[in-house]
Amino acid sequence: MSLRDLANNIDLKRALSPVSVADNTAQVSQVLDTRDYGAVMLAVAIGSFADADATTTVLIEESDASGSGYAAVDDAYLNGTEVLAAFQFDDDNECRKIGYTGNKRYIRATITPVNNASAVLMSAIWVCAPLRSPAANPPA
Repeated sequence: MSLRDLANNIDLKRALSPVSVADNTAQVSQVLDTRDYGAVMLAVAIGSFADADATTTVLIEESDASGSGYAAVDDAYLNGTEVLAAFQFDDDNECRKIGYTGNKRYIRATITPVNNASAVLMSAIWVCAPLRSPAANPPA
């Protein structure tokens, strides 16, 4: 494989389908099973912020079970910070990322708008480096 070949070395998994959030409702991602991955990160894309003072918070949680027992990830197991992964009203059409280096099998993310009385457009994907290459296309 070429050194410039990224497509065969990553899997993409849906975290948050594109959504327009018109209030402060928390958006909880799909759970990611990290079992077959050596590295994972969350990539978040924000469209327009219609509210002039809205912000978001980002929370990454981990668990040994897929449906329960989630707890906030210790900052020592994050590449980047949840603060840097968040957005504010003047961050229209920008992207952020945050990596996970912990050892729990399941992770999820929550993106919560704050002071949002209008609309914020967002979506997110899990970017995963499989333990075996080449990665499936499309990912399983």
